[in-house]
Amino acid sequence: MFHAVRALFLLSCLILSVSLTADEDWAEVDWLELMPAEDLALLESLPQVEHQGDGPVTLPDEIMTGRTVPAFDNRKVRIPGFVVPLKVGDDQRIYEFFLVPYFGACIHVPPPPPNQIIHVTYKPGFAVDVLYNPFWVKGVLQIEDNENEVGASSYAIDAQAVTPYEQ
Repeated sequence: MFHAVRALFLLSCLILSVSLTADEDWAEVDWLELMPAEDLALLESLPQVEHQGDGPVTLPDEIMTGRTVPAFDNRKVRIPGFVVPLKVGDDQRIYEFFLVPYFGACIHVPPPPPNQIIHVTYKPGFAVDVLYNPFWVKGVLQIEDNENEVGASSYAIDAQAVTPYEQ
């Protein structure tokens, strides 16, 4: 009996350590890390965006080029953000979406620069009660252009997990 309990305990410890090690492999990424230095410098000189007035608000073309940081290509990441649904099934589960750094991005003008939008596919899909709640996305980040009527992204992730945001 003692040997069986000890074996079960050791097996549990092994599974837990493998699980913890697996999570350590995922780099937690801040959105600004996805912008190259020249774009970060442009951010500092941008005027405050006003959402009132007659015409649409635009950002300078130079910041909208979608330049990327090559070090993030094929990197295992975990990044928080907000969901902008692109493909929703009949079951109301989201299977494809843009992940953006702040609520309302891609709905309000101007949209974030393409290097601040990640195109995400998630084969199992997930349900969302309210879109203003943030989520964690875990997967391998790819440098990949994607453009549709909602916006343009410079990065993509085929997500391995999409979970509600918790600090």
